[in-house]
Amino acid sequence: MSQQPSQSQRVAVIGGGPAGLMAAETLAAGGVQVDVYDAMPSVGRKFLLAGKGGMNITHSEPIPSFRARYGAREAEVARWLDAFDPQAVRDWIHGLGIDTFVGSSGRVFPLEMKAAPLLRAWLHRLREAGVRFHQRHRWLGWQGGRLRIATPDGEILVEADATILALGGASWARLGSDGAWAPLLAGHGVDVAPLQPSNCGFDVDWSAHMREKFAGSPLTTVAIAWQDSQGAMQRRQGQFVVTATGIEGSLVYAISAPLRDRIASEGGATIWLDLLPDLDAGRVLEEVTRPRGSRSLSSHLQGRLGIKGVKAGLLHECLSKEDYNDPDKLAHALKALPLVLKRPRPIDEAISSAGGVMFEALEGSMLRALPGVFVAGEMVDWEAPTGGYLLTACFGSGRAAGRDALAWLDGSILKK
Repeated sequence: MSQQPSQSQRVAVIGGGPAGLMAAETLAAGGVQVDVYDAMPSVGRKFLLAGKGGMNITHSEPIPSFRARYGAREAEVARWLDAFDPQAVRDWIHGLGIDTFVGSSGRVFPLEMKAAPLLRAWLHRLREAGVRFHQRHRWLGWQGGRLRIATPDGEILVEADATILALGGASWARLGSDGAWAPLLAGHGVDVAPLQPSNCGFDVDWSAHMREKFAGSPLTTVAIAWQDSQGAMQRRQGQFVVTATGIEGSLVYAISAPLRDRIASEGGATIWLDLLPDLDAGRVLEEVTRPRGSRSLSSHLQGRLGIKGVKAGLLHECLSKEDYNDPDKLAHALKALPLVLKRPRPIDEAISSAGGVMFEALEGSMLRALPGVFVAGEMVDWEAPTGGYLLTACFGSGRAAGRDALAWLDGSILKK
């Protein structure tokens, strides 16, 4: 017969990001004492940074499309989303006294567009519920079943009836997600997939001229085509930016996973840029071959098709002189300019990371190799594009881990 968790039972939550805080809220509501340990001087640092340009909480698209954003791990992440879907996320935020709205892209934002008011309201609620916070407390592992915690005053050992690890991935280490937990868990027999950059930019071996003249230049009307893992061509329109090292931006981030995987398997990845996505190929060829009189070809392209600046620079960068001066090849390149990506940018620059604790190493949210230890958030092996999908899954996974820990404490999950 199971028994209800009691206030005398103590759960340690390691990590004060969205997943850890949601786990703490769920645990506190279940009647146990919760202590949150975070290595940084304050909690939610990456959460605050993500909201600096507009706090994108979730997305309003239909649930089947929403779930599909999690790719190969859709079925596993669905467990989190089924219990805490995008509408539940919005309702939860409204319960904190924060209104939300749906933007033109379908993304959901707090009315003030900022993360700080939401985080303040959330932390106030958690403290009112009895959650205790311990900043500048870094988890180091275990000793004799107790948690090793480094503090400003030296190392301490902490006893807990259950532990939830919500340590993030390996992007933005200065905000606390450094991936240092990966070898530690692997050393305890936990299957951990290598951490990789996700929602990241890519390096291109630009010429010195391209780097010096066009670094920082945005392409606001462009489409990218690429081959998926099955060899089928995919296409997406959006915006990105040329950088000194390559390319980055929302359009690139959205397709970064298949590009990263192709680079890993083949040593590089080719994408095809449509510099004129609003014109069909026939119209482009017609304009390219239209008589230009005494005008230079560059002036002709600018006057007839608006090709100038960074778009003109990309043509000269990626086409040979012979192809540039061949009308048929030039027209084709304007709709499908090949660009070779060499490598993803370093993981610490990425918005998020892929890899981590494999779902196959879990029983629900609990580590099979370490009964009583649960994991949540980005340290689990899933990934998603930006647009509210990352944060929604982190919320859902934290809530699931909290519920699973409560079930462990009351005996609903049999202890080995």
